[in-house]
This record gives sequence, structure tokens and C-alpha cells, in this order.
Amino acid sequence: MPIYEYRCKRCNAEFSALIIRSEDESKIRCERCTSTKLTRLLSRFSYHQSEDSRLRDFDPEKPRDDTFYKDSRNIGLWAKKRAKDLGADLGPKFDEVVERARTGKIIDDYEK
Repeated sequence: MPIYEYRCKRCNAEFSALIIRSEDESKIRCERCTSTKLTRLLSRFSYHQSEDSRLRDFDPEKPRDDTFYKDSRNIGLWAKKRAKDLGADLGPKFDEVVERARTGKIIDDYEK
């Protein structure tokens, strides 16, 4: 079910619409002026990267600013990449600890 973005040719308003069936597109009207004279816009998009592809593309040697180290997900990614680059198999316990750190759950362990 794609969500399309439109611009009204009459009032220049931009809005999004969910299109369930292709015939639904002909029923769309501008949310501001109800005109049917619309132009479909090219929307931004994103894609999901797998953990393996993130590890493959991650460069642990690249200099980072302070914001990088404030995100626990980055620290976990860095730890996994370094262990992999060193050829160190630290076992499932390592992966578990890294995941707990990345999700912030490890802090709960220390607050008890």
C-alpha cells in the first residue's frame, strides 16, 4: 500500500495519500481546496540495511565526533566490527552483552 505525495496545481498545497487500489488515485482531491488537478511528487525514501551490511561498510578507524559516542548503537557496532576485524570469536555472551549495550538494557543491570 504505497503512500504518494501530491501538489495541487490550483493552490500549491502538498499532501500525502494512501493508495490501496490503483483506481483510488482518480478519487484524490486536494485537502485544502478540493481540486482534482494534482501532480504526483517524487518522495524521499529510505532503505533498511542489514546488520551484516552495516558491519561490512563501517570503518572503525574513521575519526568520530562526540555525538557518535553518545549513541549506544554506534558503540555496539564499533565493538562488533573491531572483534570481527581482529578475528576474535568472543562467543555468544559477547554478542549478548553488545546487544544489551546497544539497546540500553545493560544500564538496568548496573542500577540494581
